[in-house]
Amino acid sequence: MTSLPDQTDVGAALAAIDWARPWFSTTATVGRYAAGTGDWRAALDLEAGRRGLRNAAGKPIRFVPQASLPAGCAYEAHIHASGEVPTRINPHDFFNALIWLTFPRIKACLNARQAAEIARAGIGAERGRARDAATLFDENAVLFACSDMTMADTLRRFDWHDLMLGRRADWGQCCEALVFGHALLEKLVRPYKSITAHAWVVPVDGEFFSLAPAERIGELDRRVAASLRDSPLHSAMFAPLPVLGIPGWWPANEDAGFYADTPVFRTGRRRTVAAC
Repeated sequence: MTSLPDQTDVGAALAAIDWARPWFSTTATVGRYAAGTGDWRAALDLEAGRRGLRNAAGKPIRFVPQASLPAGCAYEAHIHASGEVPTRINPHDFFNALIWLTFPRIKACLNARQAAEIARAGIGAERGRARDAATLFDENAVLFACSDMTMADTLRRFDWHDLMLGRRADWGQCCEALVFGHALLEKLVRPYKSITAHAWVVPVDGEFFSLAPAERIGELDRRVAASLRDSPLHSAMFAPLPVLGIPGWWPANEDAGFYADTPVFRTGRRRTVAAC
């Protein structure tokens, strides 16, 4: 039988996170604070209350012990019905709570879609197309905000040299990637070259990049949530993005040879898909 993680060990693991890494830019302030408390789940629960977080059904978001999930009740359905997010004492659920605090509208929208699918089809051996896509988004997405859609097209063509080297100076000016997936954040605690995200393209105007970081996060949260409420959602709508290739995210990627690792930076074609 696998034992539950010791809270002291989890606390030590969280204390060792390098919050200065660029992929933690959206979660570092509250994450660093909560990780340094004696009870991060309680700290994040208090912060959710302070910010007035609610799910799509209007229920206040609470981070509660995993034991609060009733037997036989689906996790996503319980969150939608009660606002309670069953939260284990581990890094995975720590990052999940941080993303609820960072992108509450997107999280609420994804939760509502999951709950609706569960109500429609129940829980079976397979989640189905819509729930699979929502899970990919929830666990492994980056939001690729882009004011020059030729860069999004370059991403979808797997043209890494053009995107990461030829257009290097345009990152932060015409596009940026913000991590949304909490499993992706967990992997990036100990980064390795082959980590690949599911990029969700978000068209923005050029003024977006002159906004303060918190304003950009809020704008993406509103914009993406609005697009997800009614639009179809399927896995073909994402583009793979090896995140350590993003300019400024890893020192070695300043060298063109970094992108010659074809098992990571694959070549290929993708269908053109609609942006959100």
